[in-house]
Amino acid sequence: MSVRLAPARKFSKVPGLMSGLEILALVVSATAAGAINAIAGGGTLLTFPTLLLCGTPPIIANATSTLALVIGTAGSIFGFRQYIAVIKTWLLRFVPVSLLGGWLGSWLLTHTSDQFFARLVPFLILFATILFLAQNAFRKFSRRDAAAPETNLRGVWIAVAFQFGVAVYGGYFGAGIGILMLASLGFLGLSDIHEMNALKNVLGSLINVVAAVVFTWSGLIDWTKMGIMTVGALAGYWLGAHYSQRLPQIAVRRLITAIGFAMSAVTFWKQFH
Repeated sequence: MSVRLAPARKFSKVPGLMSGLEILALVVSATAAGAINAIAGGGTLLTFPTLLLCGTPPIIANATSTLALVIGTAGSIFGFRQYIAVIKTWLLRFVPVSLLGGWLGSWLLTHTSDQFFARLVPFLILFATILFLAQNAFRKFSRRDAAAPETNLRGVWIAVAFQFGVAVYGGYFGAGIGILMLASLGFLGLSDIHEMNALKNVLGSLINVVAAVVFTWSGLIDWTKMGIMTVGALAGYWLGAHYSQRLPQIAVRRLITAIGFAMSAVTFWKQFH
């Protein structure tokens, strides 16, 4: 049963002292998370548990992680800047529902318990990874023309509806939304993994911007830890966006699949042990 959160502003106003090891852990996890988000998504599963280990309450940890990573997204978008013009049509279709869904999901988080959202994470990530892995088989089964996805109007509307659901989840917790979006874009018929990553990064950043605004307004940010993690996130996003484009597309797809299964296994293990 959902329970409205108790006032949490006190956590963000009185940050605790951190050791050098904690600061290092926050920077390293944010850098790795930024790189993973730029390539596939799921970096929250690095920053969120790191914040928990540093003594941050779960809801504060989730909100702080979201804000730190969304600021770092600028590095990723800059790395994929040459693809923005190509994906402009898709941005016009997906931006409105991404903003609306991100707001709804973040609002729901401020009205639920600390434990509820974490229970769904491993199942959602596993499902998304399987979708991404099987997208080529499903595209052949549905006989879609991957060379002209814009003509598949039914598929576009299904993808828009799916993106709204992804945005709600992204505003609520966010781990794995990159894989969910890549799976959706693959079913729609997009085939260039770098264009898909560019679109995914822009939409993901918008979802997280809306969520970050809601979380900040609600007083759920640990500003000291957020500032430390932002430094690592900026570097990680830029490195991931820059160097992922130098890899063959098949290698990037395999890396995305491996990240998805690894994240799912870790979260299942943590939930049942």
